[in-house]
Amino acid sequence: MESASLGAPPLRRRSCLSVPGSSQPKLEKAAAIAADELVFDLEDSVAIEQKIEARRAVAALIDSGALAGRAVAVRVNAVGTPWLEDDVEAIGRLAMRPLSVVLPKAERGEEIELVARLLDAAEGGPHAGGPIRLQALIETATGISEVGEIAAASRRLAALIIGYADLAASLGRSLQLARDPESWLSLQDAVLVAARGHGLQAIDGPWLGTSADDAFLRSARWARGLGFDGKWAIHPGQVGALNEVFLPDRSEVEWAERVLKALESSRGEGSGATALDGTMIDEALAATARRVLVRAKG
Repeated sequence: MESASLGAPPLRRRSCLSVPGSSQPKLEKAAAIAADELVFDLEDSVAIEQKIEARRAVAALIDSGALAGRAVAVRVNAVGTPWLEDDVEAIGRLAMRPLSVVLPKAERGEEIELVARLLDAAEGGPHAGGPIRLQALIETATGISEVGEIAAASRRLAALIIGYADLAASLGRSLQLARDPESWLSLQDAVLVAARGHGLQAIDGPWLGTSADDAFLRSARWARGLGFDGKWAIHPGQVGALNEVFLPDRSEVEWAERVLKALESSRGEGSGATALDGTMIDEALAATARRVLVRAKG
């Protein structure tokens, strides 16, 4: 297994909008949407008879330069499908490459290694934009059970994403229960711990609805409270809410600044810990404070 980090700073992924590769109108509108990351989908949202045309349309859009400066990912088809290798080859040979490939239904580390090798061959050498990164979509019972192996599989890996619809089907979980964010806690923690243990981002999957209603916001706030870096959206109307939910507010930023200032002062006095507002703070709490400030700066 390779180290799971290439050393590049992580992208901000508060909002990751999934855009169907087979919808030309949605592809044309994508550049105007303020999502942190645009994820062009060649998998579940694309009918079998449209797979090849969707690949061509997404590749043409990326290569046109219309998305220059944007964080762009492509969700390819899963390992074992007849489209995966052609998907990866088409992406890797573009002059304007996406920043990452999302592998759906990731179940084993060897699948990540396979796609990494396909990218090695497709890229054909160093590129000014750097190597294409990988994100693993964890959406089966096997993927959950092997998530630690997946997280450690490749230096190209940048993030783990939890996918609820397919995971609910894999587990036999009712959709009614699947809409309760708290019901996913043990599985969310499994993905989060694997990601953090290997220096990866942890991204929450999409809410199973298209509006930014109270249930959607509850789900987003729950994920953020657990420690996830962001969440997928399946409708442009959800993007603004996610950008706001996953951005620390002023009170959090002020708290983080006070923690670091107090700890710095205590170190100047020869102590590695101090009290602030009745709470003992040390390096462990400082790490949380630094994470808040990184999120605030984006």
